[in-house]
Amino acid sequence: MFSAFPSGTARAGVDDVVEDVARSADRLVSAALALSEAALRAPSGLPGWTRGHVLAHVAYSADAYTWLLGLARTGREPGPRADATTVARDAVLPAERLADRLRTGLDRFTNGARALPAPAWGRPVPALAGWRHPAWYLLLRCLREVETHHLDLAVGHGTEHWPDRYVGWALDDTLTTLGARGFPVASVEAVDLGRRWTVSATGPDVTGEGHRVLGWLTGRLPADGLRTDALTPASVLPAPPAWPQPPLPGWGREDR
Repeated sequence: MFSAFPSGTARAGVDDVVEDVARSADRLVSAALALSEAALRAPSGLPGWTRGHVLAHVAYSADAYTWLLGLARTGREPGPRADATTVARDAVLPAERLADRLRTGLDRFTNGARALPAPAWGRPVPALAGWRHPAWYLLLRCLREVETHHLDLAVGHGTEHWPDRYVGWALDDTLTTLGARGFPVASVEAVDLGRRWTVSATGPDVTGEGHRVLGWLTGRLPADGLRTDALTPASVLPAPPAWPQPPLPGWGREDR
């Protein structure tokens, strides 16, 4: 049985996260609107991708999440699924048109989320990777998509700009999965959030600001800004696996 939201809260809890997504989306769209044509074609923080590719990817992802909201609403596929080949096409759009494409996609998702009936949030939907999750997890996936790729845009939105509520959720999600997979770190403490996670029975204890820990786990920051016990320099901490990993609350795979 899927709960309506991970904290067990009522509709108000869902609404809070929808507004988190909307605020993050507004910040990303504002950053996109500020880019010149030359800046849009310049390399992003992701190897082989321009800033245009990053923005087009987020727009495509928003379309995919909106499609899944429709599936959760009715139980039926709402037409063709978003096509990933649009990323390469949209990446070379003029700056103003690409920013509008991004804004339209993210607005469609947040408006669809605001209108989704409460019972639909617990319905399972399939991720492209093959695993299923309740519809409420789309909010967290979209928030992660927007915040991570805003950093990847390489326009000054560093991990220190990630909202605390996003960082706390993403660390909960990531460290639960890493713990289940035996990642060799004993514990992680986010000193600014007042949070500590037990991860494994062996390995060093890692301490630092939550956004820096998450930056390391996502492959966006080196471990140098973190603290460990005296026997394990931060520079030789184990390399985290590719991120994000599928969550592990017992959700199943989609066999199609």
